[in-house]
Amino acid sequence: MGAPEAFTATTEVGHFIAGRAVAGRSGRRQPVYHPASGAVARQVALASVDEVNAAVAAAQAAFPAWADTPPIRRARVMQKFLELLNRHRDALAAIITAEHGKVFSDAQGEVTRGLEIVEFACGIPQLLKGDYSEQVSTGIDNWTMRQPLGVVAGVTPFNFPCMVPCWMFPVAIAAGNAFVLKPSERDPSASLLLADLLQQAGLPDGVFNVVQGDKLAVDTLLEHPDVKALSFVGSTPIAQHLYETGARHGKRVQALGGAKNHLVVMPDADLEQVVDALIGAGYGSAGERCMAISVAVLVGDVADRVVPMLAERVRALKVRDGMDPEAEMGPIVTRQALERIEGYVALGVEEGATLVVDGRGCRVPGCEGGFFTGGTLFDHVTPAMRIYREEIFGPVLACMRVPDFAAALELVNAHEFGNGVALFTGDGNVAREFGRRVQVGMVGINVPIPVPMAWQGFGGWKKSLFGDMHAYGEEGVRFYTKQKSIMQRWAGSIGKGAEFAMPTAK
Repeated sequence: MGAPEAFTATTEVGHFIAGRAVAGRSGRRQPVYHPASGAVARQVALASVDEVNAAVAAAQAAFPAWADTPPIRRARVMQKFLELLNRHRDALAAIITAEHGKVFSDAQGEVTRGLEIVEFACGIPQLLKGDYSEQVSTGIDNWTMRQPLGVVAGVTPFNFPCMVPCWMFPVAIAAGNAFVLKPSERDPSASLLLADLLQQAGLPDGVFNVVQGDKLAVDTLLEHPDVKALSFVGSTPIAQHLYETGARHGKRVQALGGAKNHLVVMPDADLEQVVDALIGAGYGSAGERCMAISVAVLVGDVADRVVPMLAERVRALKVRDGMDPEAEMGPIVTRQALERIEGYVALGVEEGATLVVDGRGCRVPGCEGGFFTGGTLFDHVTPAMRIYREEIFGPVLACMRVPDFAAALELVNAHEFGNGVALFTGDGNVAREFGRRVQVGMVGINVPIPVPMAWQGFGGWKKSLFGDMHAYGEEGVRFYTKQKSIMQRWAGSIGKGAEFAMPTAK
């Protein structure tokens, strides 16, 4: 299939500021591609400093009235937004497939996971409740409340142009903040549909703004004195830079970085289930997921049985345009990303890994110009190899052989990333020990992609997360609010005379 009719090479994706779509004024533009055809689909405006400042100013102006809006009324706006998002979910998924390349069913799943965060945010009156303690001392009561920060910003990646923004802005807005979103310039159009639906839901102008852009826009948000917090999802070097820079500017920063997710296969595991899990988790969305499984850790003699089964399935992957209903894997988001992935495959061969299935040079009939690669499978990968140490972010699965459970656990724990991990076993004690001892933030037991549900919160350990709190869930509410403690008493309970000692409960 070709690019959707709505895509033209000269159409510009602009900004959304103070309740309306705004054309770019900086004169800087960047092409947005249709990955399945390789053609330029449209252009995206790249914001200037002045345009970013205008978005922050609009948010700052809208914040006081929105913060004073009762939480139940903010929740009703989120409920209306949820209804509209449900109504337009397929249109949003089609936009994602057209600009990102992932298969349509996967894009639908992404939208659904975003919807779940909006559903969670609809419960904000309950989530903002503080604690009350009566009579903490004679005649004195003490309670806490959570109040919004002000203007907050989100910088989101190309691989989930709907879901990851929804990790941020529904909770932030429901909590009473005003929000500025800087989506990925590679697939920017979903952000504008989200903005339009929020406006239709009755969100006041300026509470949600979108600025398209590149590093200039990110740096401007990071350094702007009116931006109180920034959330980021992307690569580890950028995440660490944003966290450290934001801290120097007095901001609260939540920066989710890279990953190298392992799936440990014990000898007692159901190997058919293991292969199904590795194929879906390793090659779904062409491996362009921060929770993709990129390393299979095969314990004992499991490898001699699993690797041939995997090879057969990888060779049979249906790589096609993402809108093809039979597609199992779509194209890579850009040609540069494709070249980087295939460069890692060449590197793996140079490093001495056994190339079992080579996905390079994949051609899809009718999509000869598209950014396609097939699934790649390596065996006999070692910890010293770069294809193990570094995040490839593509459909490349590395098989590693270890003698026992202890060696598997040691391997996983030694990696600098600690985003997600899975263990497949039928032994409850092994599963319990793994869950307790593994140094990774999100763990699946016979679950290959353990992305927590909306009320639990998402986040890894080590170099996969910079900051103190996970995304969404109750930790997301804490990230986007500040606690205030109030102690109160009245004149009838106050004794005469000044007290010079440290106050204590009496």
